[in-house]
Amino acid sequence: MIKASAKLLALLSVVFSIAVSQVLAVAPSGEEERIDVGGYRMNSLYLRAKKPQLPPIVFIHGASANLYDPVFSFREKLESRADLLFVDRPGHGRSDRGGPENAFPDGQSDAIAALMKKRGIGKAVIVSHSFGGAVAAAFALRHPDMVLGLVFLSPAVYPWPGGIAWYYDAAKVPVSGALFSALVVPPVGLAMINGATRSVFAPNPRPPGYITKARALQALGPKAFRDNAIDVANLLEWTKTNSPQYGRIAAPTVIITGDTDSVVSPDIHSRHLARVIKGARLLVIHNMGHKSDYVARDLAVAAIETVAGKPRDLRKMAAALETSVAGDHEK
Repeated sequence: MIKASAKLLALLSVVFSIAVSQVLAVAPSGEEERIDVGGYRMNSLYLRAKKPQLPPIVFIHGASANLYDPVFSFREKLESRADLLFVDRPGHGRSDRGGPENAFPDGQSDAIAALMKKRGIGKAVIVSHSFGGAVAAAFALRHPDMVLGLVFLSPAVYPWPGGIAWYYDAAKVPVSGALFSALVVPPVGLAMINGATRSVFAPNPRPPGYITKARALQALGPKAFRDNAIDVANLLEWTKTNSPQYGRIAAPTVIITGDTDSVVSPDIHSRHLARVIKGARLLVIHNMGHKSDYVARDLAVAAIETVAGKPRDLRKMAAALETSVAGDHEK
């Protein structure tokens, strides 16, 4: 009887997880396109401007995300002003994982470079958030001739104390990790997504419609969750080996971070990176959390303009943003 009940429970768990996974599946928009970049396909959304005022801009999303995260933040602000390429990193969104090299920032940067070439983009301003910062740094080191400027938003680019979260450890293991990602993550993640997304924005308010518009549920799919866990697990060792090379980055650089970021320490990452990259400009916003890509998006647009050679008073804009964030914080 006990064995039969256990089997029934396991079967129900599988059925429930499959049902949840189907709920998480999102149909692609008509604007997305999957392009072969050498034996696997990268998914992207490419918006062409009729009369661009700025050079091409490539957006690299962070962990547990997809191309719709930066689309949510920047499309409205920049569409028609520049050619915009929003990319699903390998193994995320609708991009294939590709080879084992794509579990590291180096491989992912090469994949983005290949996609840019397929799209006819020779050089671009590279805008990255969080984990995407490591990919952008790798891109600048490996493909410097394709970089016009860099805008790092709350980047994760240096080794950090404490390791990684337990659920990433559980998901990265070869066999049991696949089962954990398939059976446990979808239903539990679905129950926790509301609080989790709010905590990423904290202490700033999460904008209305974020989960739907940023397609945040995609990150709970078994394969996406496991690939993301492997990415995060590999990042720690990758930064130990590669962060000493950041001083070679020569492109115009702006780094924006919040002083209350509880996800990626501004002291360990952004402040350190600003000291290492010659001429980098650092803007630390008081009372801003991890989602600088949304909360500081107007400042980020000005930073894009700055690295593209247009004069902008970033300090004045940062001060105005602090006043605005303080007002939201008091509500």
